[in-house]
Amino acid sequence: MTRLAVIDFETTGISPGQGDRATEIAVVIVEQGQVVDRYQSLMNAGVRIPSFITQLTGISNAMLADAPSAEQAMAEASRFVGDIPMVAHNAAFDRKFWQAELARIALPAAQPFVCTLLLARRLYPQAPNHKLGSLVDYHRLPRAGQAHRALADAEMAAHLLGQIQHDLRQRWGVAAPHSALLMELQRCTKATVGKRLAQLANVA
Repeated sequence: MTRLAVIDFETTGISPGQGDRATEIAVVIVEQGQVVDRYQSLMNAGVRIPSFITQLTGISNAMLADAPSAEQAMAEASRFVGDIPMVAHNAAFDRKFWQAELARIALPAAQPFVCTLLLARRLYPQAPNHKLGSLVDYHRLPRAGQAHRALADAEMAAHLLGQIQHDLRQRWGVAAPHSALLMELQRCTKATVGKRLAQLANVA
């Protein structure tokens, strides 16, 4: 089964296009449903963290004073990931920071992204909501560390990914829920995902 790299950023805001920067990055490598490697680093991008962000994440300006530079952390993360397909919960958010931070150091960011948020909306419409913590509780998955810290959130997203792949195999009869198939399913509408799953089960 293909390795997948589950990523999470903590940031100063929601838009790199408006000057927001990453303050922490974590990546966990998943293979056959198991986490096999991890990378985590605070990162000093030379910008101040708003107080409300510190209240949310616990990451303070003082913590970043001695942290690796954003350039160093992103270069290390890029080497760690290589060309492995990536996964994030609300991938639109993490992908734009991944691309923006790597662009600053002239490194490519060509990895495709699987979004566990979109997949969960398609596969678990009955869940109370589709926030990461809510889905972890809904599926009784383990919580790891402090929410709104990058490594804890990446670990929880990895557990959710494993649950999605397990359910695709066991409940919907999808033999090999690899990254390309996951990306196909997340592009389905709520109205068409059931039909596509039935087709995949028949092929298997």
